[in-house]
Amino acid sequence: MKKEIIMPKIGLDMEEGTIEQWLKKVGDTVKEGDPLVEIETDKAVTTVESALNGTLVEIVAEAGDTVEITKVIGWVEKDE
Repeated sequence: MKKEIIMPKIGLDMEEGTIEQWLKKVGDTVKEGDPLVEIETDKAVTTVESALNGTLVEIVAEAGDTVEITKVIGWVEKDE
């Protein structure tokens, strides 16, 4: 089953973040806790870890894209 990866709310004032870089590419296996993507906010660059086990099947927001919190930035095909 495909599960969405959303732009997380990293700070209290955060309304959007910019994808600095993906640390995994489409087709890569991801495990819960794996570094997945770096997000830049107005205060810092933060590494976001995977909350799922599965395969990264789609990247919706590429490096340099600015995305509102809770919007989809990618998809993982979840392991059963």
